[in-house]
Amino acid sequence: MKRVEVHPGREAIVEFDPGLTFECVDDCTWCCQHGVLLYEEDFANLADYADLAETTTSFRGEEFVRREGKDREEHVDEDGAACYFLRDDGLCALHAEHGWKPTRCSIFPLAVRKRDGDLRVDVRESAREHCEGLDVSERRLIDNLEAFLPELLWELDDPDTRREL
Repeated sequence: MKRVEVHPGREAIVEFDPGLTFECVDDCTWCCQHGVLLYEEDFANLADYADLAETTTSFRGEEFVRREGKDREEHVDEDGAACYFLRDDGLCALHAEHGWKPTRCSIFPLAVRKRDGDLRVDVRESAREHCEGLDVSERRLIDNLEAFLPELLWELDDPDTRREL
């Protein structure tokens, strides 16, 4: 474990190997095949780009980006569904067209939780099993945490990334 300053005055405890690298791999989209939890600020921001009634769903009292069936074989889960915003070309409509993405999308492939007041960061077990972008580049996660961990996470009571649709 290593304590790292991510943003000025914002530290995280890193629980993964500091040598671990990550870079998204073209045509992977594995992370886009799951429901995306929207923290309150993300839900409000999404309203600037999309019709919330059409693109989100509530589950166990929390808001998520809706998954939908896609009429194609690539970029989808085994059930044929993926994130509402995943385009046919494998890109995220929110990120590609608006330069914005929900916090949970920024975080991937990391798992975040708070314990004893500290923000703790590890690599998701599911990412270790499925993500093709781990250890394929020179981009060390520990050196680029500010790109993965928006400051919003320190303000949340429960940023736990294990909550899923």
